[in-house]
Amino acid sequence: MSRLEILATGPMTTVQDIGRRGHAALGVGRSGAADPRSHALANRLVANPVGAATLEVTLGGLRVRARGPVTVAVTGAPTPVRVDGRGAALDEVLHLADGAELSLGTPARGLRTYLAVRGGVDVPPVLRSRSTDVLAGLGPAVPGPGDLLPVGPAPAALPNLDHAPTAPVGADEVTLRVRFGPRDDWFTEDAHRALLSSPYEVTSRSDRVGARLSGPALERAREGELPSEGMVPGSLQIPPDGEPVLFLADHPVTGGYPVIAVVCSDDLPDAAQARPGTRIRFVPWR
Repeated sequence: MSRLEILATGPMTTVQDIGRRGHAALGVGRSGAADPRSHALANRLVANPVGAATLEVTLGGLRVRARGPVTVAVTGAPTPVRVDGRGAALDEVLHLADGAELSLGTPARGLRTYLAVRGGVDVPPVLRSRSTDVLAGLGPAVPGPGDLLPVGPAPAALPNLDHAPTAPVGADEVTLRVRFGPRDDWFTEDAHRALLSSPYEVTSRSDRVGARLSGPALERAREGELPSEGMVPGSLQIPPDGEPVLFLADHPVTGGYPVIAVVCSDDLPDAAQARPGTRIRFVPWR
């Protein structure tokens, strides 16, 4: 069996698949790849099923060594890719010989890069998923230097292209579509207008749980607090300071602060690639 030896992880590297679905009633969130679009592309390039586990790399810095020959692909935030010190391409099928070392630099833009290996990262699943939920502490342990991650059996299908043309990942400004509710009546009309007319900025207090945004405070129209209620990815929750928190892959399943609006699920991959300093603009989702 081939393995990936972890030499360095950068700021954060986790194992992710499409998440554990159907457990919200038990208080277990979905988790899964923060940018499912890039995760799926990486798997398609090496002919894996979309649910195969990949490595999600935040702001680069990953170094791995092949223990046995492996076929891999790197997608997502555009990062310098090197194999045994030589430059390699993003969004391309790469064949690593036994002992070859692959390294990822810091992305020029965007936040999260995905490394898929043909056969998938074959760590033991938890509740039928190999995703690491950093909020709940569920799933595989966060990889560290010296770890050997097993690679699963290669699928019967073979890669049918060498390189995939893709749209740019990451930008200085991102537009996200939102629909007001379920608690938009807790906020003033001025707050509604501010959300749709003013830019917000992703702060360094952001992670897989959510992106904390700085910008105009959104004023409430009523006092008091809500009982905890269910949350979904894309919820724009407004804590007492009035600055939004955009919930991402590892969001809590319940929350007590009101949600003024929810981001369109198709736009969440763009939100997941918004690094600190990125400007966010919200527009009506029609």
